[in-house]
Parts: sequence; structure tokens; C-alpha cells
Amino acid sequence: MNVPFYPRHLADSDDSVRTLANRIKIWGRQLGFQQVGMTDTHLEQAESHLLAWLDAGYQGDMEYMRRHGVRRSRPAELIPGTLSVISARMDYLAEPPGAMRHSLDDPGSAFISRYALGRDYHKVLRQRLQRLAERIQTDIGPFGYRVFVDSAPVLEKPLAAKAGLGWIGKHTNLIHPRAGSWFFIGEIYTDLPLPSDAPIQNHCGRCHACLDICPTRAIVAPYQLDARRCISYLTIEHRGSIPEALRPLIGNRIYGCDDCQLVCPWNRFATLTAETDFCPRHGLETATLIELFAWDETTFLQRTEGSAIRRIGHAQWLRNLAVALGNAPNAPEAKNALRLQVNHPNPLVQEHVQWGLSQRNE
Repeated sequence: MNVPFYPRHLADSDDSVRTLANRIKIWGRQLGFQQVGMTDTHLEQAESHLLAWLDAGYQGDMEYMRRHGVRRSRPAELIPGTLSVISARMDYLAEPPGAMRHSLDDPGSAFISRYALGRDYHKVLRQRLQRLAERIQTDIGPFGYRVFVDSAPVLEKPLAAKAGLGWIGKHTNLIHPRAGSWFFIGEIYTDLPLPSDAPIQNHCGRCHACLDICPTRAIVAPYQLDARRCISYLTIEHRGSIPEALRPLIGNRIYGCDDCQLVCPWNRFATLTAETDFCPRHGLETATLIELFAWDETTFLQRTEGSAIRRIGHAQWLRNLAVALGNAPNAPEAKNALRLQVNHPNPLVQEHVQWGLSQRNE
């Protein structure tokens, strides 16, 4: 996208770009997005925050965060010719908060972050954003664009915040005052000179519920997340051994963590999704630790086909479950399940199984 392809009249007429922007928002809603916004590419403040976060080492093993440098905060360096960013959000919550709390409160239940219970959101949003871009192209002719959904060095939340989709809360998630935070976001980088939407004022105020609830104290200060302590990072992004001091704090969370969103008062305004793709599959929302620990690799691959969960692989899945079983009540069933994997060929699994058994006075 090195040369602007948009029709010349769009560059010459403010009315034309405003009309197009309004049409894009209408088309986005027709495609299932709850909101579409636009912004420019200036992210100086977000870039300073990113560099400070990296200097603190909060990225842990995610070295790609440093490797891409400032291309993440400078859209026109990532995709030359980018003038504007179209940001869109889509609700994903498929069950009321009470059901989630029930699962978390049952130590024998396997808690999976609710965004991962259905079809992989990367695929769903990418397809919808691609259709949105094609709809724009049908209206105005060829133009330069690239679609992103958590798939490239993009500062998605700062861009979405600038586009008016919400503010970044103290837990570092995006919050909308009428929708809470249970939504996905994606972007279209484009060479269209679209008008920017107004950001939403931060309404976190003096609330610190998310800091207080975090099981591992990963939110080290308002708006600062140390990924090295975050359960989502530890169970998904981190490929090695989970630090022993943090294992008891993980509880029964085997893929991600939703605690900070569950306590956020703005999520009382969240609505359940109408997207069937985000509905739970294979009974994962009610599965037990023992049931999932019994999956062999073939079963794991079958049951996670088309799911974001598959990316962690079977060994990491068992690692997480072994920790959760070590934290579960001292029932014979949990002990027997761990014993069955004590000689697993993967050393990572073996280590965490042994730890789980040690927690059960083995």
C-alpha cells in the first residue's frame, strides 16, 4: 500500500469523506459489529507507554513485542501509505456473569477465559473486516488497505480508544460505558483520508476493583500490567515452566483469566452476544479438570479445531491442567488422574504433574 488508490474526489471533499465514514459505520453494523470508529495514525503517547513497559521487562517471553520496535506504534511505518485506521468491536460474551462465577468457585471445574470457548475470534473478525473492506471497495472503487486482528505489530487498544470505541481501563482492557469490556476489536489500515472520531473520556475514577481481584497481583499499578505474573500470559503465551510461587494462585484457570473483567462495574452494561460462532463448543464452559486432563493429543486436536485454544498445543494444555489439579480438592479422582500422566514423555508435563502430586501430599 505505497500509493494512494482512493478516488480523487475523496481527497478534495470533506463532505465526501464524512459521508463515506458514516456509510462505513452502517455497513459495519450490518456485518455484526456493535461499533465502528475511525482515527488517525498518531500514537505518540501510546508509544511512550509501550517503550516504558518494555524497559520494565513486563513483556516476559514475548520478545516479539520488542523485536518489532516502533512499527507497532507507527502504522505508516508498518504499512506505508496508511492515513487512517478503521477500528471495530464485536461483543463475545455468551453467558451471564453468574455462570462464570459458579465455574470459578468450583475448584473441580476447568475455567477457560470466555473469549476462547467458541470459534477462533481471529477468523471471525478477520472475515467480517475483509467483507467490510470489500463493501467499501464496491462503493468507491479500489483503495489501499490491510486487515488486522491481533495478527501483526499493531497497538489495537490505543487505536480503538482514539477511534472512540472506549477507554483503556486500569486493567489495560478497553471499556465502553454502554457495553463494558466483553468484546473483540480489529482494524483496517487504509490510505483513505477518513475523519477521526472523538475519544471517550476515562471513567475508571477511583475504582480499583480490578487491581484488588487479580489473583497474582499482575496489575502492579493502575494501567500497568506485568505480563510475567498474569495468568493469561502464564497459561497461554508462556511456553516453559510456570513459576512455582504463582502456581497455587492460578487456581482452576487453565486457559486465560477473566477476574478483572468480572468485577469491573462497567460490565453490568454488557449484553450477551448474538454471534453463534462465539457460543461454547464441546461443553467447555462446564467441563471438569479430570475430564479435560484425560484428553489425548488426538482428542485435544479434534475438540479444539477452529478454536484459539489449539495454539497452545497438547503439552501446554496438560501442564496447565496439572497445576489446576494440584490446586483442586484432595479427592482420589484428581490424584489418580495425575498419576496416569506421571511418566508423560514431555518433561514439561512431567514436572507439573509431579508438582500437582506434591500438593496432594504424595
